[in-house]
Amino acid sequence: MSNWNDTETAIAIGPRIVASGGFDLLYREGMSLIEEVASYLDGDGRAESRILSREASFIYATESMRLTTRLMQLASWLLLQRAVNEGEITKENARSEKEKVKFSATPSERGGPGYDQLPQTLRDFIDKGDRLFDRVMQFDTLERGKMPVLDAGVANGIADQLARLKAAFGRV
Repeated sequence: MSNWNDTETAIAIGPRIVASGGFDLLYREGMSLIEEVASYLDGDGRAESRILSREASFIYATESMRLTTRLMQLASWLLLQRAVNEGEITKENARSEKEKVKFSATPSERGGPGYDQLPQTLRDFIDKGDRLFDRVMQFDTLERGKMPVLDAGVANGIADQLARLKAAFGRV
């Protein structure tokens, strides 16, 4: 009988998930977010930034540059993955190119003095960008045939659920 914790004999489902069309949704969402942010920063965001305090204006400039940089890095990753999916380049070539895309660090905690003075729309876009980044990193991990790392709280919750299922079916 196989042990469910045995990762050496586990079937790699990540590449199958990647090939099943999950990427198409991620790609569309990512490119849509990039367009929305560009439109916002060029229009309403520019107008909103003009009425901010000096401190908030500096934070606005910093955060909008971070967001733009992060989204361009994500766009590079998405375009490389799409090229693989469409057979334009090999996975190995894409991995080599993806290694050149260095994602800027996400601050562990958003906020700080003046952050709450930023327009809500910009803060919402920053949150969406962070969530997209997390999804791309999970997708990249799956695409490589590895399992995403779960935080301890989630991992324990899953272990608890699996133990309950095992106990329930063990009694049958």
